[in-house]
Amino acid sequence: MDLDLPSEHSLLRDTIRDVLAREVAPLVEEHERAHRFPAQIVRRLGELGWLGIPVPEEWGGAGMDSLALAVAIEEIAAVWGSLALIVAAHTSLACGPLLIAGTPEQKRRFLVPLASGAVLGGYGLTEPGAGSDAGGTRTTARFEPGPDGGRWIISGTKRFITNAGQAGTYIVAARTGTTPDGKPEISAFIVPADSPGFRIGRIEDKLGLHASPTGELVFEETPVPADHLLGERGGGFRLFLQVLDGGRIGIGALAVGLARAAFEAAVAYARTREQFGRPIGTFQGVAFPIADMATEIEAARALVWRAAWLKDRGRDFGLAAAQAKLFASEVSSRVTNAALQIHGGYGYVTDYPVERYLRDAKLTEIGEGTSQIQRLVIARRILGLRAT
Repeated sequence: MDLDLPSEHSLLRDTIRDVLAREVAPLVEEHERAHRFPAQIVRRLGELGWLGIPVPEEWGGAGMDSLALAVAIEEIAAVWGSLALIVAAHTSLACGPLLIAGTPEQKRRFLVPLASGAVLGGYGLTEPGAGSDAGGTRTTARFEPGPDGGRWIISGTKRFITNAGQAGTYIVAARTGTTPDGKPEISAFIVPADSPGFRIGRIEDKLGLHASPTGELVFEETPVPADHLLGERGGGFRLFLQVLDGGRIGIGALAVGLARAAFEAAVAYARTREQFGRPIGTFQGVAFPIADMATEIEAARALVWRAAWLKDRGRDFGLAAAQAKLFASEVSSRVTNAALQIHGGYGYVTDYPVERYLRDAKLTEIGEGTSQIQRLVIARRILGLRAT
């Protein structure tokens, strides 16, 4: 299973397993049913250094790598999908842009609190009319000069934002003009949650992942200082594409964790549930799906780890990340559905967690680009063609 993980990664995996089994697993159902954000648990993960795993120590993180993050997210997801999504979005989508494009001062002010767990982060890209089409961003930012260096005024709405209402810092995409060839000029901004004119709108009532809030960010002439521009003006589109590539590794790992949880539940049930005087696992109708589940999970994990391995070595990992996210998310949906089927009627009631795994897994086929978008990314990379 561990494919000879480095010792520090194995230690991280085992530590996360132990802590989550003792401190987190008993609280999952209570929080999910109440749709309650696990604030104390998130703070605990921050204290343990698990909210900045791939961030260098000088910027408040654990100084590990993308493989370590993938291992961590899988382990968290195997216990609680909502918590894994909170961590994945915070680390990949909020810390990631600052790590890539932040100035030393921006990293000191914003990345250190995020990576150390003192502040939770969010990532504002998707809008009511712009998701996979990031170039369709309608949120605007206009610059107003001033004696103090000026400021940007942000107006617009973001939707389906993970950690909405809980994050203290948001990384936001906004249109700052038009490029010479007539395309939208997209820039990235750091927006503290206490900025004037910023508020949280609708919090979505979702199919699954009930303890992870998803909601609207509303900017009503929200001013941010000029030095809150992240990276170069007009560099936001390229930055967000980089961030999404990394984020897909995290969603792939989350998908593997959910699939593993469902698989382990199905195995335990098949060993103990009896029909016709023997365990149902002795029937091929149950045994063969379990064999398929185990095989697909191993393949999905290998793709996720390969993408992380490439990223950690500074190699082009965009294609590998899209392949990992596509395959792992669809495996997760198949495995969780098969696990529920093995449970029969018990799988359909909330007394067993397998129905939650199925509901949670669906998000992995949608977030960070739908399966259709992943196939488009993969095909374009292989064919070297782009739509006109």
